[in-house]
Amino acid sequence: MNRVGIGIDVHQFAPHRKCIIGGVQIPHEVGLLGHSDADVLAHAIADALLGAVSLGDIGKFYPDTDMKWKDMNSMIILRDVAERYRQLKATINNIDAAVIAQAPKLSPHIPKMQEIMSANLGIRPDQIGIKATTSELMGFTGRKEGIVAIAMVSVEL
Repeated sequence: MNRVGIGIDVHQFAPHRKCIIGGVQIPHEVGLLGHSDADVLAHAIADALLGAVSLGDIGKFYPDTDMKWKDMNSMIILRDVAERYRQLKATINNIDAAVIAQAPKLSPHIPKMQEIMSANLGIRPDQIGIKATTSELMGFTGRKEGIVAIAMVSVEL
């Protein structure tokens, strides 16, 4: 049965943090604030994948109230989601995602994001579409206060 899922994640910028998006450390004067490494793209994709098979969201499995997950690499989340898919005998058809950020410039990093996330999910890089856009200087992303990621997935269960 073909299923779809959607995931949305938001993180604000903060000093003295790394800016990790799609598993890639992006050079930027500030990073993303979060309990884990705050990888906004990985979190949106994980939520979309979990939702597509009715498993909930990453907060259910990696609550920000548990210090065990403090500063965790979000690729662990993607590997865990991939394992849950194997257990369900579910397969990922494709992932399509958009990252909304006024800064930093993300397009040069997209191929590496696809490579890293596909390796952690056990799929081909061409099964992950990633677009980067701005909000034309509007809202909190336009003011460079944070980043939004939105992901949709198609899966077979």
